[in-house]
Amino acid sequence: MVEVATLICVIFASMKKIIPFILVIATQFACSEKKDKAGSIPQHRISPPVSVEGFIVRTRALSENIEVAGSLLPAEETEIKPEISGRLVSIHFHEGSFVRKGALLAKLYDGDLQAQLKKLEVQLEINQKTVERYKELLKIQGISQQDVDLSELQVSNIKADIELVRVSIDKTEIRAPFDGNIGLRNVSIGAYVSPSTVIATLRQLNQLKLEFTVPEKYSAEFKKGKSVSFGIEGVKEKFSAVVMASELSIDANTRSLKVKALVRGGHPALVPGSFAKVALHVDRNNEALIVPTQAVIPMARGKQVIVYKAGIPNFQNVTTGIRDSAYVQISDGLHQGDTVLLTGLMTIRPDSKLHLTKVQ
Repeated sequence: MVEVATLICVIFASMKKIIPFILVIATQFACSEKKDKAGSIPQHRISPPVSVEGFIVRTRALSENIEVAGSLLPAEETEIKPEISGRLVSIHFHEGSFVRKGALLAKLYDGDLQAQLKKLEVQLEINQKTVERYKELLKIQGISQQDVDLSELQVSNIKADIELVRVSIDKTEIRAPFDGNIGLRNVSIGAYVSPSTVIATLRQLNQLKLEFTVPEKYSAEFKKGKSVSFGIEGVKEKFSAVVMASELSIDANTRSLKVKALVRGGHPALVPGSFAKVALHVDRNNEALIVPTQAVIPMARGKQVIVYKAGIPNFQNVTTGIRDSAYVQISDGLHQGDTVLLTGLMTIRPDSKLHLTKVQ
């Protein structure tokens, strides 16, 4: 009995040491469980509606307008150059003046050619008299027919040489190839010029041409007779031109077509070489279903608009057509009367709540 009592006392003594440790662990576990429960309580935050502006889809006449760069050119333009080399002995024009077709512009030295011409003319006269004498001798059988023929051949050769010299003399006279205004001269009297020397530039300014290029996709639109409008920097007035011709092929580097048009009318501001902004009306639809261009969201594989329906956004894929500076045609994906959003497009999510503040 004494041993049993001793054993019981030992057990109670051990339990007194363990119980506080168990209580500490239980307390910590209970606290951590409360924290977990407290942390797991969901906090519901209600986001305010997104204020947006909308546009009611409608139909209207729409034309696609593009603007390209162009240049004004004279109707005719050429560099005045001599055909042969020689010394310039006279100039017969004033810089910036108007000259008529065929007017003498400059003269090269031709003294040596004139002397050669006189020499040939004397030889021709002598040989012609020789031919006459030979023909008289032929009548009395004093000479053969061959001698007469050789004498006539000599006359023909001299005549050909005379024509050749006269052509060379004509080349010493530099004349205007057409009516026009002549620019600044680049040489002075006494200068030795060659066929590569530019004496001046002659331009026909009473008629101007407009040269511009159009993208390949619109190349079929610009046929002879089509009207285009253009403007000049610093001038509010708009001008018009009519397509006269285009290149027969598209430039492989720029994928564009070069076009030339005749400018209608005249204006002091229309100067050759001026930069022109050409407005091209390439397509038109009188019943186009349109939305503002800012309503269309470009995507990796297409385009979208956000349609407003009872305060909820609906992301709709669309197909676009022609456009101008403000509107774009929707050929598929929308119906007349739909309301598309114009603002907040980057912040709206499929679950966003919307508040429509303005409708166009």
